[in-house]
Amino acid sequence: MYLLTSLILLVMVLVSVGFFTLLERKVLSYMQIRKGPNKVGYLGILQPFGDGAKLFLKENSFPMNSNFIFYIFCPFLSLMQSLFLWVMFPYFFNNLNLGFGFLFFLCCSTLSVYGLIVCGWSSNSMYSMLGCIRSVSQAISYEISLSLILLSYFIIIDSYNFIHIGLYNNFWFIFLSFPLFFVWLSCCLAETNRTPFDFSEGESELVSGFNVEYGSGGFALLFISEYSSIIFMSMITSLIFFGGDFVSFLFFIKIIIFCYFFIWVRCSLPRYRYDKLMYMAWKCYLPLSMNYFLFFVLVKVINFYHFFL
Repeated sequence: MYLLTSLILLVMVLVSVGFFTLLERKVLSYMQIRKGPNKVGYLGILQPFGDGAKLFLKENSFPMNSNFIFYIFCPFLSLMQSLFLWVMFPYFFNNLNLGFGFLFFLCCSTLSVYGLIVCGWSSNSMYSMLGCIRSVSQAISYEISLSLILLSYFIIIDSYNFIHIGLYNNFWFIFLSFPLFFVWLSCCLAETNRTPFDFSEGESELVSGFNVEYGSGGFALLFISEYSSIIFMSMITSLIFFGGDFVSFLFFIKIIIFCYFFIWVRCSLPRYRYDKLMYMAWKCYLPLSMNYFLFFVLVKVINFYHFFL
């Protein structure tokens, strides 16, 4: 049963990624006052299947001087890393109740940087190497703030389990710390390599960044892993900040709203300057998240002291 449940979840994630790409293309087209995909099927509803078939059936080419084994294996590594995160999805029944789900999330999300590094290094291209070096320094900058923000809320509920956050469905943590919510959103954009923090995929200065040598199936796997991470971060955001009632239909509406937010930001904002992200992460986000973390720890210590008195 566990295997069957996990298989159904993975199939649903992959289908969601396909239709999320359709949603993105339609939203971007209407924001830019043009028509999006509307020819394949009714209102373009079959466009994701056509794109998937095109990418996986295309001829694959390999750079002559690439590190062949790592070059082939790296897209699968990135896809496995993004799908590993979905183990923490709070099923209503037959779920894996990870007692240390927070630590598992940090470990798996940090592994995404290794996929970018190996992709850039194995392609043996100057542009891809620059893209992966950018992603490494970017990840070092925002990961600390991301961890401290999450740790603050898990200290409040006194558990590292994502299921326990779902028990707080009557209270939205966004009202507890509104500025921290915007820092979290910014870190989510950097975590998923989305505009305005898509420095590892800078088309204007790096041709295409770390994936410049990938085409057909390899590019499709990297594409799926990125969009799967976006949906997962949207799920974590709605679970923590907007009530964890993960057994209701409203929970999935919140996920769609945050997926729309990622698209909206991509359409509205230009790419941020690289050094400004470093400055913002170290000088603004880190002090703010650390102060909130120390405040929540102090509140827990005072409550613990009063409990034993």
